[in-house]
Amino acid sequence: MALTIFILRLAVCILAFPMYLLDFLGLWNRICKKSLPYFLARFTVMYNEQMASKKQELFSNLQEFAGPSGKLSLLELGCGTGPNFKFYPPGCRVTCIDPNPNFEKFLIKSIAENRHLQFEHFLVAAGEDLHQVADDSMDVVVCTLVLCSVQNQERILQEVCRVLRPGGAFYFMEHVAAKPSTWNYFWQQVLNPVWYLLFDGCHLTRESWKALECARFSKLKLQHLQAPLSWELLRPHIYGYAVK
Repeated sequence: MALTIFILRLAVCILAFPMYLLDFLGLWNRICKKSLPYFLARFTVMYNEQMASKKQELFSNLQEFAGPSGKLSLLELGCGTGPNFKFYPPGCRVTCIDPNPNFEKFLIKSIAENRHLQFEHFLVAAGEDLHQVADDSMDVVVCTLVLCSVQNQERILQEVCRVLRPGGAFYFMEHVAAKPSTWNYFWQQVLNPVWYLLFDGCHLTRESWKALECARFSKLKLQHLQAPLSWELLRPHIYGYAVK
């Protein structure tokens, strides 16, 4: 099996040689950063349609973590085009962070469509370094389809724990590696090197639940599911929340 995966992976990489050449020349990253927001603006519409019931379930108790004032301070990591906004409760104070500044104009559109929220800031930063966010300042941190592409999951979760107030919650919904010995897992292994380049650092094979289980949370509610998505490679998912 390992040899078959290696041969097929090599064949796919050869076919994708022009993309690797552009990456070597330092051009591919620029192309991805500019084109990804346009792709995600379309993809997230489809994703929200197919995952609406799960997102509604996931975010149904957000308001329970509001502070003494009754206002919910929420930080979204890797906010992208803002597809989660419509699931947040009215009056929620939202701060958005994404390392790609090209998402800002898409966020402006999402903000205009979600007047029930109070938007605080859009910060251009990686989740591994949230120095612009104060310790214990957030009631909730949200992260969806982000842990697949970050450089250091452990560091991200350390920062999440730092910025969350005691008793605050971290909400997540992520695609992950399929079960070993399944055809889905086989093709994830074959296609991952090219997928990584094509989708700006996204990994098909991450077992993100392991990082969550090792993080410094007092409570973790995590579920695995086969998401009802058209893209079979992305169907293995985890979702839930963790309390600091």
